[in-house]
Amino acid sequence: MTYYIHPKAIVETNAIGENTRIWAFSHILPGASIGMESNICDHTFIENDVLVGNRVTIKSGVYIWDGARISDDVFIGPNVTFTNDLIPRSKKYPDKFLQTIIEQGASIGANATIIAGNKIGMYAMVGAGSVVTKEIPNNTLWYGNPAKFIANICDCGNKLDNDLLCGKCNESYYLKNNQLHKENKKR
Repeated sequence: MTYYIHPKAIVETNAIGENTRIWAFSHILPGASIGMESNICDHTFIENDVLVGNRVTIKSGVYIWDGARISDDVFIGPNVTFTNDLIPRSKKYPDKFLQTIIEQGASIGANATIIAGNKIGMYAMVGAGSVVTKEIPNNTLWYGNPAKFIANICDCGNKLDNDLLCGKCNESYYLKNNQLHKENKKR
């Protein structure tokens, strides 16, 4: 075995990448897939139709339902809530659950709620306690209820200045078709 499962975890899938760590009181259903070098903290639940990429951190108290697609290098803070059904009724299920997509490098702060069917773009950041009700573009910071655009951010997570330059790592960006793109070189 090239991954670690705490003795008090229930892990029903064999689709677990190398060097992943799954901690106590986590329950992962048989259809779930988890990539390499991920860290699944205590008291988590991952349903069947869930894909978790490489180097993902899922903090304690997170339940991830069918339809979630989590890319590489994503951070999911404690007690983040995912939904997968816009019209929930007891014992009545849709033919297919909505997909919620979290793209590479995105971070979701503690206690945020992600409404089903939305996408959080690459290197985007959602603030703690926010409610995501629509698509979050790449390299943007959003927070509030409902979450609102706050700033453009660098892949490193710091806010960009008015010239779309990161003061921390000197990465430079430009806007094209209302989307932020990284320049090929640092300024």
